[in-house]
Amino acid sequence: MLYTSRADAGRRLAAALDHLRGTDLVVLGLPRGGVPVAFEIAAALSAPLDVVLVRKLGVPWQPELAMGAIGEGESRVINDDVLRIARVSKTSLAMVEAKERHELERRARVLRGGRPRASLKGRIAVLVDDGMATGATAAVACQSVKKLGAARVIVAVPVAAPEAVGRLRVTADEVVCPYTPADLGGVGNAYADFHQLSDSEVTDLLTPR
Repeated sequence: MLYTSRADAGRRLAAALDHLRGTDLVVLGLPRGGVPVAFEIAAALSAPLDVVLVRKLGVPWQPELAMGAIGEGESRVINDDVLRIARVSKTSLAMVEAKERHELERRARVLRGGRPRASLKGRIAVLVDDGMATGATAAVACQSVKKLGAARVIVAVPVAAPEAVGRLRVTADEVVCPYTPADLGGVGNAYADFHQLSDSEVTDLLTPR
């Protein structure tokens, strides 16, 4: 255990991002777990806070197996190997994608409370999660914010597997992660409190004060 809570992790991670103070940035939390971390960073840097949403495209008869992912800004990553091995047809892929796109848009409305998405055009986007095991979700989020016009993308997480950090260094302009254990074993191992967040907890943090 390294952090008492996601809020504690966010406050400590904010110190590693102090070089961004005064720049034109937007802090983006990946729901749900990344939002409490992002909230503390945004508060420390006096920066606007928003979310960036990503949805996994699961194989129809094995939803936990990802055949790809989508994000805001029409971003899309497809795992051709899974499609081939699972023999997923283009029609089945399109049906799953349409369903998940609808859910992504619904969750965006719910979590933002009807507020418009923060403009990223020409700004620094700081993507924040509570940790990365594989980095796949954050990689799609990077693609998403680039399509939405971000001039620079920084991924900031309190804890990650070394392989995940390596993966994101290819996609992001900068990766900030103070703790990269060789044997992560699970993001929750770095936290004393790693409870499952509700939508209401997330929307409360995102509501402008």
